[in-house]
Amino acid sequence: MLMQTYEARLDGLRKELGRRGLDGFVIPISDEHMSEYVGSYAQRLKWLTGFGGSAGSAAVLKDAAAMFTDGRYTVQVREQVDGKLYDYEDVPATSPAKWIAAHAPQGAKIGYDAWLHGIGWAEDAEKLFAKKGIELVPVDGNPIDAIWDDRPEASLAAAVPHADEHAGRSSADKRAEIADWLKNEGYDATVISALDSVAWLLNMRGADVDNTPVSLSYVLAHADGTAELFIAPDKVTPELTKHLGNAVTVRNRDEFQPALEALRGKTVAVDPNHAVAGIFHALTAGGAKVVRDADPTVLPKAIKNPAEQQGHRDAQARDGAAVSRFLRWISIEAPKGRVDELTAAAKLREFREAGGVLKDASFDTISAAGPHAALPHYKVDEDSNIPIPPSSIYLVDSGGQYLDGTTDITRTVWVGPGEPSAEMVERNTRVLKGHIQLDMQKFPDRTSGGALDALARMHLWNGGVDYGHGTGHGVGSYLSVHEGPQRISKPGGAFPGTETELREGMILSNEPGYYKAGAYGIRIENLVLVVPAGIESEGDYLGFETLTFVPLDRRLVDKDLLSPAEIGWWNDYHAKVRDIVAPQLDGADLEWLEAECAPL
Repeated sequence: MLMQTYEARLDGLRKELGRRGLDGFVIPISDEHMSEYVGSYAQRLKWLTGFGGSAGSAAVLKDAAAMFTDGRYTVQVREQVDGKLYDYEDVPATSPAKWIAAHAPQGAKIGYDAWLHGIGWAEDAEKLFAKKGIELVPVDGNPIDAIWDDRPEASLAAAVPHADEHAGRSSADKRAEIADWLKNEGYDATVISALDSVAWLLNMRGADVDNTPVSLSYVLAHADGTAELFIAPDKVTPELTKHLGNAVTVRNRDEFQPALEALRGKTVAVDPNHAVAGIFHALTAGGAKVVRDADPTVLPKAIKNPAEQQGHRDAQARDGAAVSRFLRWISIEAPKGRVDELTAAAKLREFREAGGVLKDASFDTISAAGPHAALPHYKVDEDSNIPIPPSSIYLVDSGGQYLDGTTDITRTVWVGPGEPSAEMVERNTRVLKGHIQLDMQKFPDRTSGGALDALARMHLWNGGVDYGHGTGHGVGSYLSVHEGPQRISKPGGAFPGTETELREGMILSNEPGYYKAGAYGIRIENLVLVVPAGIESEGDYLGFETLTFVPLDRRLVDKDLLSPAEIGWWNDYHAKVRDIVAPQLDGADLEWLEAECAPL
């Protein structure tokens, strides 16, 4: 019998926990690869609670339950999750483990799925619970799966080769690099469990996760240059087998855990930031020596080679034309009051698809009107969808997946009639000044992203305001739109990567913003490539090459607040927009672009 209500599902979980002798359970948004975006089969938290955000978790006890989200989802969690069933808890002020320690009785047994949690979480929770006389128990099979009658099957979409012309390096070359690293470190093998790392290493792409072209699979890479790919047999085509060659053994995904348990006496490197606790448990149970070390694909994946860099430029040029067509369309249609957020998002997708080479969106479009624009990670759906009000700000954050690159761009525009308020213009201009400051900055090689973050905030800080998210994230090449290890954010924040040194070839976003709760939001985002600074310097210096070319809304800019250098940046940027995008447009679209790119 299907459990239709969230109350029935919560009751069903409690009964299942009782049958297993458990007093509680922790439910994250995660899969066996610790992915940012997970397939429908792994959306256990959404099925149980109704919460549709991309980050959050729940804890369930016999007589209490709580939802845990950070500030990005304060409003959304209250709209989607029944407060009669769950307490609302704020992260990082608390956590599921802390809440359980405070609410569970001594002697309680708390279950968790070791194939959905990182080893660090499991070890920290175990230590905390031990102080309270509470036992943390890895479950044998997820209890939610036992009661989720209509749970979707994991995707069986084919895994496909990613051409060397786009990858820039062969898989054999990449595997040889990993083998050299293993030998130098004295390791026998390493576990590659992050889906984008597997995809990069094998030059393989898939369609198992929305917005990210990856296949559900694992790799064991060995010091002799060979590798084992664990993947569902139905996903393997003759083309993939030929592409992988003799040095890669293809095995059933179900054989992964037994293969780990068979590595007795081997020294195996595992990245605790990318591998679930279940991997560590299986290796330990089998008698392997487990060494915690960074995934060796992460840094070379982040440093784009010349083919990947050019691919990004080409993808951005096409994407820029599509977004420009959309912005002209929105400038005409939205003031009529007949365009809603979902319609706008669908129209933008239509413009991107018109080029005939779009593979997917790189994330769910943030199409945010009026007060919704004040929610940095707003996700429109049928329930939240509203018309774009005339005389308001509209924010659209979107991206596309192309064989040669992954795009991510945010534009904030004024929807007429009338003029934006003086406050809106002042705030947008401060955001723009921060964006320009970061874009123009030169810095010593190996400077951390955390060291640059304040540049994007300085003009907002001088106005007594700030924004609550990071300034920049790494971006993949036809892979994850959020790619580590690099990040531009406040040092010591909740997100890893701020101490990572920036290297030539890395791609990051530059996206300062401002958000006035209940009123409007502003964000300006381009992607940038780390390149040699091209200045006289003592030592090696780096700077940024802008990759994104789409007009910015001049109606939201106070020229008097800009310095001559900032005005020069604006005019130079829009001249490049015209040079790159204009040849792809004609008629009214071209006329619109020419007007938007006129000197400030």
